[in-house]
Parts: sequence; structure tokens; C-alpha cells
Amino acid sequence: MSSAPIRIAIDCMGGDVGLPVTVAAAYQVAQRHPDTCFLLTGDTAAIQAQLDGLGCTRTDWYELLPASEVVTMDDPVEVALRRKKDSSMRVAVQAVKDGHAHACVSAGNTGAWMAISRYVLKTLDGIDRPAIATSIPNQKGGATTMLDLGANVDCTAEHLLQFAIMGTALVTALYGRPRPTVGLLNIGEEVIKGNEVVKQAAELLRGSGLNFYGNVEGDDICKGTVDVIVCDGFVGNVVLKSIEGLARMVSQMMHAEFKRDVLSMAAGAVARPVLNRFRDKVDNRRYNGAALLGLRGIVIKSHGSADVYAFGNALVRAREAVHNGLLAGTTATVDHLRQSLQAAAASQAKISHELSSPYKPGA
Repeated sequence: MSSAPIRIAIDCMGGDVGLPVTVAAAYQVAQRHPDTCFLLTGDTAAIQAQLDGLGCTRTDWYELLPASEVVTMDDPVEVALRRKKDSSMRVAVQAVKDGHAHACVSAGNTGAWMAISRYVLKTLDGIDRPAIATSIPNQKGGATTMLDLGANVDCTAEHLLQFAIMGTALVTALYGRPRPTVGLLNIGEEVIKGNEVVKQAAELLRGSGLNFYGNVEGDDICKGTVDVIVCDGFVGNVVLKSIEGLARMVSQMMHAEFKRDVLSMAAGAVARPVLNRFRDKVDNRRYNGAALLGLRGIVIKSHGSADVYAFGNALVRAREAVHNGLLAGTTATVDHLRQSLQAAAASQAKISHELSSPYKPGA
């Protein structure tokens, strides 16, 4: 990266809370990362009032981008895409399209955010559908990248193959792993398991040249069995919400049990650091910020219910994606893998044609 600031556009009006979360998070992250400039999109008067309330005196870390409309959490995709063309969402994505921002972030309506991003930015060559990917902490101390997490409910085997390509590209670009392992989420490890789409996807993955591990099960996500796990958006979203719900429950139970059953101050002093470390590990707010992969720009989706801490982590994730050259790396990796798959398919087609051609003596 050059010395020029990293510019991140924020849909300040999106999410369950909106301005009190998005603006405050941007202010905190900007103080920790002075090389980052935030483009705050939305009602500029309301944003400025929020900044004034925070006691913000510096103005070099942000720029206000006016937007006269807001996409609500209940708005249908058609309304967000066709009728609200001056929404804070649309302005944020357009800033990336125009080269004014390196990335954009929203905690708003997921369907609308995906539709607007896809419409404005378009998809990479060879990618039919963008997918939502995020990192899930695993037992090995790292994270498992999983996709799709809700953008595509109904998928073909070819779509699952594309998700594997995008997940591979993401892990390669962000973590420097040239051949990350890929697993296909299934109800069992055996080849015969799964529905027809999953079975067909496994066949495509085995012949793709990707580092395909094979079928994996739900417990492999947190075990860290593979680097990338692929599934359709329906399954992925259910899995993600289940993990998040379990993490919250464990954290709450530990806190309640700690307060009720600690027998002495000495025991409490010993136990508290251990409990705090575990609580931090299962705190899904640390991993807030899912990448919308397959687009011609860096787009990050935050949880709608994110607080300042969680939304700040989504902003940091966007900053890291820009700093690590995610878009260029993903584009190059997807293009390379796509060309390899096309060459393999052409070679296979040639072999099949030759085998099916009638035998000619002396030929």
C-alpha cells in the first residue's frame, strides 16, 4: 500500500441502532488507525450532530457524503434497489465504484446491501453469484472461513464450486496460504452422503485442481479441519446463527455461574482471567464483518444488531482487506483458477471426443 490514506465508505444510517453506533465506531477506529479516512454517508446534519456529541474536534479523518434516503431493515430488495436511489447504502457503494473509496461497510438490510452492491459493482468474470464469507474461530487458535452464509439460498453444484474458488482466493489473499484446504459441508464424510447437488459439487471439486479435502461435518467447523468450508446460503446462515447463539449462551452462563458459585475472593481472582479469556474467544463481536465475495470491490456486511465494539471490528476488517490487497489478490486468484478449470474442461472434452470417435484403421 502507498502512503495515501485508506478510504472506507460507511452506510451510517443502517443497522438496528444507526448513527450512535456507526459514527462512534468510526471515530474510535480512526483514533487507532490515523491512516484511515471514513466517508460518512447519510443525513449529514444528523451525522455532524453525532460527531459534535462525541466531542470530535479533528476533521481530517472523515468526509461527509450526503444521502437523502434510508434503506430500512424491512424494505424489500426492489424498493431499496429501484426506488431509493439516493440511499446511504447506494451512496456508499457508489463511492467504491467511482474510486473515491477503497471499501464500504453497512450494518443494514442484508438483501438490499447485496443487491445494491451487485448492481453497482458487478461480479468478477466467471462468478455468477456473490457469496457472504466470514471467519469462525476454531480450536486450533485460528479461524475457519465459511461461505455462503445467506446470500444464495438455492445453489447449483457449479455455484458451490465458485464459492470454493472465492473462499480459496480470500484465504490466499488475506493469510498468504497458496493452497488452502477446502471442505464441502455434508451430513457425513462418505462420498455417498448428501443430496444430488452436494454429490455433484463434490465431483466438480475433486476435478477442479483446488486443494479439496472432501466432505466435512458440522463439528469440523470449530475443529479447524480445513481452511475453507463451502455450503449453500440456507445451511450456512442456520449454522452461523446457531454458533452465535451458542456462544452468547455459554458466555452468559459462565458469567452467571461465576457470580453465583465463586466460594472465595482468592478463587475468584484465579478464575476470572481464565473465564475472561474464554469469553473473549467465543465473543462473536470480535469476528463481526463478513465479506461479500465475487464483486469488483471490497464490500463488508456487519451484523444489524452490532454495538460500537462489534461495528468497529467490521471497520477494522474492511481496513485490513484493503491493506492486504484483497481485491487484487482475489481477482488474480479467481482468474487463475477459472483459466485452469477451463483448460481442464477443454482437455477432458478433447479426450472424450477422441474416445467416442469411430476407430479408423491406419489413422
